[in-house]
Amino acid sequence: MLVNGQHLTTIWYEENNDAIRIIDQRLLPHELKILTLHSLAEVLFAIKDMLVRGAPLIGITAAYGMYIAARENSSIKFLRQSGENLKLTRPTAVNLSWAVDLILDKIINIEEINRPDYVLNLANQMRLADIQACKDIGENGFKLLETIYKKKNSTINILTHCNAGWLATVDWGTALSPIFKAKKKDIPIHVWVDETRPRNQGFNLTAWELLNENIPNSLIVDNVGGHLMQNGQVDVCITGTDRTSLNGDVCNKIGTYLKALSAFDNNIPFYVAAPISSIDFEMKDGLREIPIEERNADEVSFMEGIDENNERKKIRIIPEGSVCKNYAFDVTPFKYITKLITEKGNIDANTDSIKALNI
Repeated sequence: MLVNGQHLTTIWYEENNDAIRIIDQRLLPHELKILTLHSLAEVLFAIKDMLVRGAPLIGITAAYGMYIAARENSSIKFLRQSGENLKLTRPTAVNLSWAVDLILDKIINIEEINRPDYVLNLANQMRLADIQACKDIGENGFKLLETIYKKKNSTINILTHCNAGWLATVDWGTALSPIFKAKKKDIPIHVWVDETRPRNQGFNLTAWELLNENIPNSLIVDNVGGHLMQNGQVDVCITGTDRTSLNGDVCNKIGTYLKALSAFDNNIPFYVAAPISSIDFEMKDGLREIPIEERNADEVSFMEGIDENNERKKIRIIPEGSVCKNYAFDVTPFKYITKLITEKGNIDANTDSIKALNI
């Protein structure tokens, strides 16, 4: 997608330098900084500390992490341990384990000396596949927005939560991909952007993406969504997913469940953009089984931004000595989800429809 009018992706391989390059998303929207990942330790840090974030991007980063690990030591024992270390960085996003396990399955019979090149080729293929999947999600989701527009014949108001744009993938994004497609096809849209506390991915990332694509948007605090829905100011909700279980339960950034409840109560479509790589076909009941990551309490007790002198500052916003709990995700039961938008089509959030994707 576009940054200051130029096309950019979140992660790529530079053949001339044998380098994996990423955007440090911690610094957005105030600074665009490109980093090189030199070692497996740097990849682990990048995922755990959210230099890269979003389930699809985490998966692709893990794939390149396996390449870097293979450069360091291409023995199966080392690569298996490297894979386990990668999985521990962000336990909720299923794309991470999906990428690691796929690579480990494929390299078992590859000669040790050839493994680094083989893994790099796999990672590059997975990167391109992610881009194509997100483009297809955009086309499928656009059909839903087009239907709403034909009925309304005026600007579509879309509510999002967290960031499920191109910064959460390699390019295009999941929940924002249909919005980008609608913009390119001249359907008038306006996006309500949830702040998404505590890390403010909505304010920091989603708004930045939309501004770069010249898409009208308004930033709101997380608790405004229900009010907007009650007063007819939201036509549709679209979110992403970090893990979707076989029965259609969706795990996404904390606060998604509350938006789904509000949408259900006000008869507003609630769509989830779900690439197949984020579906856990082995997990039957997401509400009972999905592990919920609990992150450092400092994310709640401190906020970071730019002061009047354009200097980055981190400040404490709670009473000293207070105890914070920082659950990063919640689970939305399948009954509140209108459709799952996948690269293979728009499907119902139930076991039969999801099983059919895996055929």
